[in-house]
Order: sequence, then structure tokens, then C-alpha cells
Amino acid sequence: MTGRVSEAQALRRVLDVMRKLSAPFDLDNMLGEVVDAARNVLNADRGTVFLYDADTDELVVRVATELGSIRIPSDKGIVGECAQTRKLINVPDCYADERFNRAIDKETGYRSRCMLTIPLVGFEDSLIGVLQILNKNDGVFDEQDEFIASALAAQAAVVLHRAKIIQTMIETEKLDREITVARDVQMGTLPKEMPEIAGYGFAGAFLPTDQTGGDLYDFVPLENDRLFLLMGDATGHGIGPALSATQVRAMLRVALRLKASLHDVFVHTNDQLVEDLPEDRFVTAFFGLLDARTHTVLFHSAGQGPIMHFKAASGDYMWHEPTTFPLGYMKQRNLADPVSIVLERGDILGLISDGIYEYEDEDGIQFGQRGVIDVIDEMPGALAKDIVPALLEAVREHGGSAPQEDDITIVLVRRKP
Repeated sequence: MTGRVSEAQALRRVLDVMRKLSAPFDLDNMLGEVVDAARNVLNADRGTVFLYDADTDELVVRVATELGSIRIPSDKGIVGECAQTRKLINVPDCYADERFNRAIDKETGYRSRCMLTIPLVGFEDSLIGVLQILNKNDGVFDEQDEFIASALAAQAAVVLHRAKIIQTMIETEKLDREITVARDVQMGTLPKEMPEIAGYGFAGAFLPTDQTGGDLYDFVPLENDRLFLLMGDATGHGIGPALSATQVRAMLRVALRLKASLHDVFVHTNDQLVEDLPEDRFVTAFFGLLDARTHTVLFHSAGQGPIMHFKAASGDYMWHEPTTFPLGYMKQRNLADPVSIVLERGDILGLISDGIYEYEDEDGIQFGQRGVIDVIDEMPGALAKDIVPALLEAVREHGGSAPQEDDITIVLVRRKP
């Protein structure tokens, strides 16, 4: 801007700019418009917008010339001081101000002479970011420039606040759609009906903590009255663990289609997960093979447990601890022989996730093995399909108003009396 203009004229220019900014833009385009508007109104050479990242307490460059990704602690330098004090800072000679960092000039070859740094403050004094304008083309920034910049920044902050809210809503809606799709895919991989094998009853249930969860279970019918049993728990909650759980099921089914042995199914699935999963993620899992002709179950329990075996004849409960490391933790070349149990008439094999055992009430008392025993003891001779909902109801009653903290998965196999 050359020559002096009245405050009224300056405000008209600001309002003209804001009318332009009121048009629909995504956030990045809106930021560019704010910088261009400030440069034009203030007759300046260059501008930068720093958006405040509340998660890291940093100011992040989103719009600048010849600048890449730059993150500045919110209490450092001129930009940080502006953010902390919520006050405009006018620096007539950058190199004479000890707060100025010459490193960026050195890197870009640019020469910063003077600058205005203006806070972008939203509703209830919330920090949106900082607008920085460099090098007025006809001297240094004066009081009228400060007035115009403050007016522009106040209006721009409102517009940017709105744009951020809209973008967050769009991203949230997109994430919700993606989660819904992931949930549909995950739920679609669960057994749609229980296996039918003479002399046996089966039941399963899965209740994720979030819209998606890291637990899984599956029944895979094989030749000669054999049935593969799977239950697993990928660490964490949400889409990532859900994808890991789905991956385990897919690999297992491919291996079984190739008629791999229980040992080979376990080893190959584990080795693949060691290569694929991030270092901080693994999957606890039960791999079992039921032979309904001999009534035996052979299984490996990779960090999954305890595995329950209810012996109907004596009323005793056997609890089998994990037999090896979780899947994806490390490659295993010396896998121990599988555990073998025999299901007599009325016996129950229970694959029950931590979400049941560790479900706490308002006082922090866990449902535990005792809770499982009480439910089964109260239902002598009950079918597996009746025990599962009874367990779920008992857990809900135990928890009371306490929230569900972990995915819940139950698989029961009962040999009929």
C-alpha cells in the first residue's frame, strides 16, 4: 500500500478481503488466501502462517515461500512469544533483534528486513496460530499497518477456525465411514453359523470395545469329522488390530486349504506375522484341532490363556496356560509338541478372552475364572449356545456401570452328555 489511507479505507480493504475469504475453501487453500490477502493489503513481500498443534504444543508452518516442514515450540522465538502473549510484535530490523533466528534466511538465501507477527486467536482466546508478514516494500511496518494487520488477523482467525472445524468434521466423517467398512469386513469374517458335528455343540461371540476390535475366532471344518478352532487377540484396539486379526484368519485358511499340519499352520502363520507386523504389535492365539472321532483336541496356545477344560464327570476345571510366545513376536524353530486333551461326555472346552476374565466392576474386582465357573455350575448340562449368552449377561451384571475396557470373545465346544 503506497501513501496514507484512512482507517475507514483500510477497514474497507480488510472487509473486501474477508468477503473473498468467506467463499468455500479447504483449509490449505484458505491459508494461502490469508497470506496473499495480508501481503496485498500491507504491501509486503512474503508471508507465513503457523498453525498451532495442541497435541505437540508446536507451531507448524503451513504456508510459506521456499520453506518446507518447520515445527517450532510454542514458547520459542518471536513466533512463540506472539503465541504465548497473544500480542502483535513489530520488528523493524530483524537482524538487530536477538529473538530473530537467522538460520532460515541462511538456508533459503532470503534477507528478512522487517516483520509483523500477529496472533490468530479464535473463540474463548483459543490459539489458532500465528500470521507472520515479512519485508514491507516501501519501508517498515508502522502503526497503521499494525491496525490493519490486527483487523485482518481477527477476521482471518474466525474464518480459519471455521475451516478447521469443517475439515475436522469431514475427516471424522471419512474416518467413521472407513471404520464402518472395516467393521463390516471384520464382522463378515466371523462364522455365520455354527459347525454341525454329531455329538457336539458349538457357540461363539465377539463384542469389540470400539467399532472394530482386535479379537477373532473361527471354525474351519476339515475332512473326517475334524474341526480347526481359532481364537486370537491382536494387541490394541481399533482398525490396526482388526486388520491384524483379519490377516491371521486369512493366512490360517490358506494354509488349511493347502492341507498343512497343525504344526506347519502355526509356524508359517507366525513367521509371516514376524515379517509383516510392526515391532510393537503381536497376536495371541489358540490354534486347535478337534477330532470328533477320537474326541481329542490338539492345540498350541500362543500367549492365549488360560484355556478352560471343564470335566463333567468330576466337576473339575482344568486351566491350561499358554504354551508358547504370541504370534509375530519371534520366529520359532523348536516348537513344542501340541497339548492333547480328551473331551469326555459333557466336557466343555472354553476359549475365553481377557475381556471376560479381566472385566472389572466399579471397585476394580475382576470377573475372573470364578465368575466363569459360577455361570457354568449354575447350568448343568446346558448347551454351548445357551452358556455363551449367560456368560455375557453375568459379565454385564458384574461390571455394572463400569465401561468395557477390552474386546470380549468366547468360543465354547461341548461334547454332548
